[in-house]
Amino acid sequence: MPSSNPADDEPTKRPPAVADDEPPPEGAPPPQDDTAFFGQPRGLATLSGLEVWERFSFLGMQAILVLFFADTVAGGGMGMDPGTAASVSAAYGTMVYLVSVAGGWLADRMLGSYRAVLWGGILIALGHYAMAVPADAMTWTGLGLISAGTGLLKPNVATMVGKLYRTDDDRRDAGFALYYMGINIGAFLGPLITGWLGEHQGWHWGFSAAAVGMTLGLVQYVLGRNRLAGRKHAAEFALPPTAMRRAVLLIAGGLVAVAVIAGLLSLAGWLTLSRFVDALTLISVLAPIAYFWVMFKSPRVTAAERGRLRPYIVLFLASVVFNFILFQAYSTMILLASTNARTEILGFTFPASWYASALGAFEVLLAPVVAAVWARMGTRQPHASNKIAFGVILGGLSFLLMVLPTSGHADDTYRMAAWWIVGSYLLLGLGDILLETSGMSATTKLAPAAFSSQTMALWFLSLAAANGIQSQVVRLYGEVSNPAYFGVNGGIAVVAGIAVIAAAPWLRRTMHPVH
Repeated sequence: MPSSNPADDEPTKRPPAVADDEPPPEGAPPPQDDTAFFGQPRGLATLSGLEVWERFSFLGMQAILVLFFADTVAGGGMGMDPGTAASVSAAYGTMVYLVSVAGGWLADRMLGSYRAVLWGGILIALGHYAMAVPADAMTWTGLGLISAGTGLLKPNVATMVGKLYRTDDDRRDAGFALYYMGINIGAFLGPLITGWLGEHQGWHWGFSAAAVGMTLGLVQYVLGRNRLAGRKHAAEFALPPTAMRRAVLLIAGGLVAVAVIAGLLSLAGWLTLSRFVDALTLISVLAPIAYFWVMFKSPRVTAAERGRLRPYIVLFLASVVFNFILFQAYSTMILLASTNARTEILGFTFPASWYASALGAFEVLLAPVVAAVWARMGTRQPHASNKIAFGVILGGLSFLLMVLPTSGHADDTYRMAAWWIVGSYLLLGLGDILLETSGMSATTKLAPAAFSSQTMALWFLSLAAANGIQSQVVRLYGEVSNPAYFGVNGGIAVVAGIAVIAAAPWLRRTMHPVH
């Protein structure tokens, strides 16, 4: 309705408006009155929609990858023993999250978050299309492309979610919970479709479904790009032109050099699959140590920002412990389900990989509940460090639960009821919601300004370290008893969670403005 005062309708008398289909002005803080998506900013719908399809493709493929590795060559697989299959699968996860550091740096210094996510999605889609081709060389090529693409996409999507909110916006944790719900819609649907196709039509048909899913995610992302607060055409801390050209040449030259050296070592017989896995493990442990050191020493980081990085180390280690358990939902737990769990309910036989969908289903159901609880509690909700600690403890309990049905069985002839693994995934799913949403939210608030995307990449380095350590430990799967394997790993996680709770007073003092 027009104003009763004609002067009020003069264009020069009011601040410039932002059309619904245009992004907010560059540098403008995100508006707090944008509540179009379940009380959250509209851009959350675009980013959550992208993650639905990215997780559909990534975890759909991950759910059948270890089974593909362990299947016989005659059955269309690669003929690995279970321990090796789980180790190689974990090594692939290590590589995915190691590349996230480069992805964060490229976003901060060269591409900007929007373009980094776009190119990351393109590489992921190309990788899945490569894996759809039934040839070993295309499998390894596809895994390499997916690793590079996910490293570009994952840290920068989460950073873009953080940019939708002001630092003091109480909706932030609830928003990350809804974002994580979107992730797990894809995590639920992916294994259902890829698992059915993989076990009934062939593994590469399952990989094809993952390729289509990522393509749909890219289309949705581009169409919704104008809803994204802080979307820039250039990197926020872009390098000068001369340094930019030098960086491009160094990156291209480095990639070529690594490829040539790896090829020569492989031809010489030195670079075996086992040694490659060992090298990734070493890098995954050393990389976060080096990266923390760089951030602490950087002149771009203020004294106050360094003070907030110290408690972040504790959160980082908690994430390593939890994700060491979580990622085995797609390796040792799937292997256990395929050999020692019933895959029939009410006369319906389902693929063992469908168990992985239970994890996504629980997170879809529980994420809005958690979001509603945090929104209702407001400033009275538990401190972020306690949410993370409870998540680690629940992860440990999910493994300890598996001790009960596996005890007293020395061979693979028994079949546990489906509800044991489903119950384990329930605990793990709730723990994942508590830890990851609080951890990512805390990361966006504790990150030094000059390392915003790179600090989220550092959070993903905790996932790389978890996978790297897992790639060594899972080699024991099948070599020791199942109760010993799950009991020891679960017990360590519970103890780690209790240690974080014990450190809560110090964490609350040093993590301002995180609450």
